[in-house]
Amino acid sequence: MNEQLKQIGERLRGLRDALDIEAQEVADLCGITLDKYEQIERGEVDITISNLMKIARQYGVSADALIFDEEPHMRSYSVVRKGQGVSIERTKAYKYQSLTSGFAGCKAEVFIVTVEPKPNAHTIYKNTHPGQEFNLVLEGAMELFIGGKTIVLEEGDSIYFDSTQPHGMRAIGDQSVRFLAFTVE
Repeated sequence: MNEQLKQIGERLRGLRDALDIEAQEVADLCGITLDKYEQIERGEVDITISNLMKIARQYGVSADALIFDEEPHMRSYSVVRKGQGVSIERTKAYKYQSLTSGFAGCKAEVFIVTVEPKPNAHTIYKNTHPGQEFNLVLEGAMELFIGGKTIVLEEGDSIYFDSTQPHGMRAIGDQSVRFLAFTVE
């Protein structure tokens, strides 16, 4: 079991316990079954960043606290030096590096996302979340599935879209893709 997934699950369970919230309420908020949510709390399956952000907004905590177990403290500005953003490897294929984790009351989430190619993957997980999203490909290439469209983005390409539309992506080719992901509600 991935230790980071287990830790996120423990923090989610701790939040529920502290606020006296039933697991079913959080599962309903995320649009998933109670069984899947309980698996997330046990660290057996992954939870999407968008669902973590929904939980954070609903219950008045920072997403950083749920993801990284750190409360942001900076209020005027926050500098992240090259390669120094707080990172989490959600699965073997996805790594998120937060560029906004140090700023308290952050209104946007900005990550550098690295995705490894999965040549035999036929199913692409799609999610939705409130607001809008901007992606800029820094290295490699990816297919972005949004609504009923497939869009290929290569190094230097960007896209801005309504993130309430079902969307998902995958690296294409034989190298990983790195992209800047900026979400705002």
